[in-house]
Amino acid sequence: MLAVRLHGGDGALHFDDIDVPVAADDDQVVVRVLGCGVCYSDIHVVDGDFGSEPRPLTLGHEVTGFSEEHGNVFVYTPWGCGSCRFCATGSEMICPDSHEAGLFDQGGYAEYMLVPHRRYIFPLGDLDPIDSAPLGCGGLTAFRAVKQALPLLGPGSRALVLGAGGLGQYAIQYLRMLSDAEVHVGDPDPAKCATAKELGAAEAAAPADLEGPYTAVLDFVAAQASLEEGVRLVDRQGILVAIGLHGGRVPFGFGAVPMEAKLTTSVWGSLGDFGELIQLAQREQIRHVVERLPLADAAIAHERLRRGDVKGRFVLVP
Repeated sequence: MLAVRLHGGDGALHFDDIDVPVAADDDQVVVRVLGCGVCYSDIHVVDGDFGSEPRPLTLGHEVTGFSEEHGNVFVYTPWGCGSCRFCATGSEMICPDSHEAGLFDQGGYAEYMLVPHRRYIFPLGDLDPIDSAPLGCGGLTAFRAVKQALPLLGPGSRALVLGAGGLGQYAIQYLRMLSDAEVHVGDPDPAKCATAKELGAAEAAAPADLEGPYTAVLDFVAAQASLEEGVRLVDRQGILVAIGLHGGRVPFGFGAVPMEAKLTTSVWGSLGDFGELIQLAQREQIRHVVERLPLADAAIAHERLRRGDVKGRFVLVP
């Protein structure tokens, strides 16, 4: 089968012909990959930012596939150890001994994929297996971040999404579906602001042009500038959630942030979150732009993603 893998530390993608994986026991599942989304985390893996091992490593963690037993399925890919206190509650994405597919285990940039446990298999139902593949990380990460803010978002509240890329576009829709908040968006790109308004944002502008306070600020960039804007714009007793991986840091302490504001991070999503998201997607139309590319064009997808040449999400199709 074809698999797109990293061999060494030079970041080069290799297109290898390797054996189809075989399940070692009844708890493992081999799926034929139908679609694998391309996430910026894949770029971080290529660049060595996560210290990803082993090598060769097959990339990809937004996976839908087909199994003889289950039909079309989602694959939950932040695999944990299965025995720690985080895994016991389904929060495998923060397991200290995690081995996420495509980051620290073999992923979905391939024609077939070995899934180590049946608990990671979720039926797709009537969802399109290619268009819905990005829900496995991009959609799920935004969903968990929104869930952290929901308890504060009552009638009359305002929520701000910083960054209207693929994840931010999901968050706009979840906030509209699941809360009574008025949703605003901060992004310096006029085209992304226009997309945000199409998705239901009441206002979209460059972050510096926005006026707070906001009950919830979801920062899908989390660079220095965006986090500083988040602290400026979040309300007292509000919440600022950092989701992006761009390395920003802000001072924290009495007087450094609005009084009793909560600053937290949000990581991927739990098994329970994934089940809830799939039910939401089966019940409501979640709009996103998906560009399909053949698996052999993985390097092209990475190059375009680096330079921002994508309106929504790429999905590689074997």
